[in-house]
Amino acid sequence: VCVTFTWKDAFDKGSLFGGSAKLALASLGYEKTCVLFNCGALASQIAAEQNLDNDEGLKAAAKHYQFASGAFQHIKDTVLSALNREPTVDISPDTVGTLSLIMLAQAQEVFFLKATRDKMKDAIIAKLANQAADYYGDAYKQCQYKDTLPKEVFPVLAAKHCIMQANAEYHQSIVAKQQKKFGEEIGRLQHAADLVKTVASRYDEYINVKDLVDKINRALTAAKKDNDFIYHDRVPDLKDLESIGKASLVKSTPVVVPLSQKFTDLFEKMVPLQVQQSVSVYNQRKADLVNRSIAQMREATNLANGVLASLNLPAAIEDVSGDSVPQSILNKSKSVIEQGGIQTVDQLIKDLPELLQRNKEILDESLRLLDEEETTDNDLRTKFKERWQRTPSNELYKPLRAEGANYQNILSKAVQADGQVKERYQSHRDTIALLCKPESELNAAIPSANPAKTLQGSEVVNVLRTLLANLDEVKKEREQLENDLKSVNFDMTSKFLTALAQDGAINEEAISVTELDRIYGSYTQKVQESLKKQEELLKNIQNAHQEFSKMKQSNNESNLREEVLKNLAVANDNFVELVANLKEGTKFYNELTECQNKCSDIVFARKTERDELLKDLQQSIAREPSAPSIPLPTYQTTAAGGSKPAASSTPTPAPRTMVGTKPQPPARPPPPVISAATSSSSTSAPAGTAAAPAAAPAPTPGASAPAASAAPSQAQGPPYPTYPGYPGYCQMPMPMGYNPYMYGQYNLPYAPSPVFQNPGQAPYPPPQQPGYPFPQQPYYPQQ
Repeated sequence: VCVTFTWKDAFDKGSLFGGSAKLALASLGYEKTCVLFNCGALASQIAAEQNLDNDEGLKAAAKHYQFASGAFQHIKDTVLSALNREPTVDISPDTVGTLSLIMLAQAQEVFFLKATRDKMKDAIIAKLANQAADYYGDAYKQCQYKDTLPKEVFPVLAAKHCIMQANAEYHQSIVAKQQKKFGEEIGRLQHAADLVKTVASRYDEYINVKDLVDKINRALTAAKKDNDFIYHDRVPDLKDLESIGKASLVKSTPVVVPLSQKFTDLFEKMVPLQVQQSVSVYNQRKADLVNRSIAQMREATNLANGVLASLNLPAAIEDVSGDSVPQSILNKSKSVIEQGGIQTVDQLIKDLPELLQRNKEILDESLRLLDEEETTDNDLRTKFKERWQRTPSNELYKPLRAEGANYQNILSKAVQADGQVKERYQSHRDTIALLCKPESELNAAIPSANPAKTLQGSEVVNVLRTLLANLDEVKKEREQLENDLKSVNFDMTSKFLTALAQDGAINEEAISVTELDRIYGSYTQKVQESLKKQEELLKNIQNAHQEFSKMKQSNNESNLREEVLKNLAVANDNFVELVANLKEGTKFYNELTECQNKCSDIVFARKTERDELLKDLQQSIAREPSAPSIPLPTYQTTAAGGSKPAASSTPTPAPRTMVGTKPQPPARPPPPVISAATSSSSTSAPAGTAAAPAAAPAPTPGASAPAASAAPSQAQGPPYPTYPGYPGYCQMPMPMGYNPYMYGQYNLPYAPSPVFQNPGQAPYPPPQQPGYPFPQQPYYPQQ
């Protein structure tokens, strides 16, 4: 599979018409390089956002700056071999090398701030600052003649270099003062003052150094005052000062794959389509099997609770005094209170309409995004026709629309389920509220009855207690079995891949059924055994309760008390079930955002693809010729008889439309007749002379046709008629000056005819040489 990766230049802001520079390559190495570049950029942003006023922020900033430096350094070392061509400017070796050095300089500055904050020795601080200044200076030199980085980078680097150098000189001046070198102290402080003064005058709009300027100036003033009045030490020149040492505490963090401990391989689960479809069907089969088994167990548990509640067990055999709360009721009350009691149910029910409305809005918004993108895609497909070559949105969105329809159906069913839950809650709300009260209030709400001490120690009561204990044990085993069913996980990918490799096809049903029976067969058998055991226990409990009821003395108070205890047991069961249902509904509503994320992701991807395709189409259209070729009219390509004429280089003129009502001019006069002398001389021309002008048109009817051997006649007059009383076209007199592009009027090789001489123009002079060696040509006046 050939996948093309397209990335834009990080520092190229583009132009109004051309857009930003980008490079598209079918290279995984190129993709890794660009992703690593973004990782380095992100690390630098995280480092810049740290709070440098505490140790945790300083450590985090130094760590991320060094990681960013290592990422850029890794790109510098590997980009050319990964691309095998010239990369874009942002990932070129020169640019990423400069960025790596800038990150190192910032990390070194963080260590300088840490040392200053911890009040370490001034000699150490001076070395750290001097090393940071060196890093900034090298970075400035590398990018000084590059116009690819933002313009703010250069003044900031220059200012940082000066500031770090000034800090180094300041702390080294303190060391000189401690060593009684007061002249050196003043010299270093003067140099530091000059440096910060340069920053304040040139780069004040980027970095504020007012506090540093004030600190250095105060130290310089105090040092000069002490030296002038007390020490009188000579201040050495700047070139005579000893160089400050350097101490580098940073280095580029090497890139180690994977970059994060939470890394997960996105392509680890990439399998052939047949395997993926088979795994999907298998997972559906597995979910059906597990849900069916869990539903059977939950239904059996609810049935058992309902039977015990109807028999008032185990409260009936625990209520021996008749005036205290049975222990089972106290346990149920305690459980309800621990789960939040009635307030929890009220809050969950209160949140349901809001969650439902939010999910409806999410679903409507997701479908709206799909509709808008599909409409835009259809419009562009109609506009560009066959040029719009990408998968239609209506085909691509079919799975998402099916999922959206499924969610709409689920939401409609959820509304009905919410109504049933609310109705059920209202019917048991008072009893649940009674379970939430303290033991004293609960005991007061339960009617008292005569004690049934005669039943204590009877065989029926002991049998009931044993049966109830066995039933509780079955319930606990069932809960554990349900957890085991949910926790079983088996990846069928390897099975399906093996079957595809061996047989060339996958029999999903046979393989899935076999594996499900192998994995879940034992669990399914345990579920059936649990159901059968519960059925036998319930039958025995009902029989034992009948004997217990016969032995028990009944009266109105005891019946009323027993009824209240039954209601409390039923209320506890309903509370547990209501809370579970409401929590599952809340979880379902919260998980619906996955559908929105899918729709948003695919719409964003389609929009990016659409913008790229539109840009390419616009550029290709701009390169096409602006004026399309116009086909010839039919009268130029088809003859009158229907046959196509032979091709000719001269186009055929369009026929003229003659309007009958327009007055027609008189016929054109015949051409003048040439004299015999001229005709005879013209006919005797040798065959090798130049071609004569085209023959004159045929004379009008009634005019005498010239002889066949006569020379071509002169050109006709103006192409429009003359009327009586209006003279014909009169040529304007030509200037008498020299014109090198025509025959001169004084060296004509023939005698001009007085017939076409312009009125008022002087007569042409005769030929200069009597014996002209070439035959005489007829004269054509200039029109």
